Amino acid sequence: MMFYLTTLNLSRFFTKEAPVLGKDEVNPHTLAVVEGWKHSDYLCRNYVLNGLSDDLFPVYRTLETTKKVWEALKYKYRTQDAGVKKFIVGMFLHFKMVDDKSIDNQVQELEVMFRGIHAEGIVVSKSFQAAAIIEKLPQAGKTSKITPNINERK
Repeated sequence: MMFYLTTLNLSRFFTKEAPVLGKDEVNPHTLAVVEGWKHSDYLCRNYVLNGLSDDLFPVYRTLETTKKVWEALKYKYRTQDAGVKKFIVGMFLHFKMVDDKSIDNQVQELEVMFRGIHAEGIVVSKSFQAAAIIEKLPQAGKTSKITPNINERK
């Protein structure tokens, strides 16, 4: 959406407030500038609203300016993004390997979690991944000389 509106030269409405006229600035030129701003902001706001799903449209259509709509959407999706990261990290932290499932399948589950963590932009070193897998091994596996090689599974 941002790219599209930038190509239409409307991206400034995401960050800037509408110009405000002072009492002594009321002349035809400044009125035309303010009216032009309002019209362009109206178009930009409706482009953004048009890009929303039918469920979200009624929620955001009450906001008067593009900047207010954009800030509300950024807040919603950044909060949601933080929730996704928290969920993936929580899944990893609470994961325990058990004796009644194969080690290979459980290591693959952990690798999928690490890929999800990486996809969310969280950087985890290879040595941490290997140490985490060893730590999560059942007690019987920790005493044996198992050293998982994460690079072989990719």
